[in-house]
Amino acid sequence: MLTNPVLDTVLFYLFALLVLGGGILTITRHNAVHSAISLIVSLLGVAGLYLLQQAEFLFAVQIILYIGGIMLLFLFVIMLVNLDQAAKERQFNRQWLIALAAVAAVGAEVAIFIYKGKDSFHIAESAANILAPGVKNTEVLADSLFSEYLLPFEIASLLLLVAVVGSVVMAKKRI
Repeated sequence: MLTNPVLDTVLFYLFALLVLGGGILTITRHNAVHSAISLIVSLLGVAGLYLLQQAEFLFAVQIILYIGGIMLLFLFVIMLVNLDQAAKERQFNRQWLIALAAVAAVGAEVAIFIYKGKDSFHIAESAANILAPGVKNTEVLADSLFSEYLLPFEIASLLLLVAVVGSVVMAKKRI
């Protein structure tokens, strides 16, 4: 498969911008519905990054499961729960200087980490080149998920089910 490195780079930065911009908007919006929509934009960027890595299955799962299923569930729960009372309450204690100092400290740590470890960053061979010619990455992912990681997969599904049932019960009590 022939690829254009310039186009791949432009698309990477576009999808990374979607992820970062959506994430920042998710945590800065005052309206919960706007935050959820910003999170959808961020998840779309992640899906695009999966597609650039030739992980078509993860791209489809990201779109169908996370954006199509879970985010719509979040939007329904947000609309079900009474947010008027929560909006009237004071949400933050306005410690901007401490938050800014913490962000600067973490940024400095990341910069030092990147500077000190710049020789250890190597671009790995892509997954398409590692796999055998007839094997698809979806098959390898399914084999690994349902053999080595079956128990954690099932535990995660049960935790998600409990969270959904709990949110519906909590919303039902407030109605």
